[in-house]
Amino acid sequence: MRGYLSAFFLVTDMGWKKTGTIDYDDDLFQARIPVDFHIGCMGLAPKSHDQVDSIPPMPTGGNLDNRRIGKGTRMYYPVEVAGGLLSMGDTHAAQGDSELDGTGIETSLTGIFKISLIKQADFNDWQEELDFPLGETSSTYIVHSFTEIDYLETYFDNPEDIFANSDLNGAMGNAYTQTRKFLIARFGLSEDEANTYMTNAVDFGITQVVDGNWGVHAIIPKRVFTSKSSKSSSSSSRRLRS
Repeated sequence: MRGYLSAFFLVTDMGWKKTGTIDYDDDLFQARIPVDFHIGCMGLAPKSHDQVDSIPPMPTGGNLDNRRIGKGTRMYYPVEVAGGLLSMGDTHAAQGDSELDGTGIETSLTGIFKISLIKQADFNDWQEELDFPLGETSSTYIVHSFTEIDYLETYFDNPEDIFANSDLNGAMGNAYTQTRKFLIARFGLSEDEANTYMTNAVDFGITQVVDGNWGVHAIIPKRVFTSKSSKSSSSSSRRLRS
């Protein structure tokens, strides 16, 4: 769904009924922002804690704040607890990578979602390696990683410590290792092949720097791989050096 949203509008023009005068303090620069509806926060419950902050993202998803999680994107989330306990919210009409000032254009959305459970007995070889939220579109895979792959494990006793310890160096390093692992498992590459592919074809981007446990994602284009170029993942997945 595409369109444009003016960055300057009156609430009365949007169907909001309010008595009295509405005063606007700012003389805003008028801009046109492309509408790109997406879900900022979606994922499953972690097994390590009975209650968690909804702001920092986790291996089971949560507040990824990736604008690509919208129409046409399939998300894979590791299931850690019985029933999965899917939740979603924080919907946006638009947001750039990094969500720099803390919020996208927040809105309410009503969508149609297809929820599928893939039993472990039915996993493909590469799905065994998924300990992070993975996105898939018709043309790409999207690997998500963070300052801490699992901040609830790193800061088990005081999870809120992640807010003071978030940085992009750790997020980029983890995004690299998670993407390398995925490429080896999914396409049967050697470690050196995966590194070369990432250098020349994968786009790494800053997902968000506002949620704690800052995020970096990797966009993997499928078009580089053909059925003839992919090897057996079972034979090459053992090539990864620690």
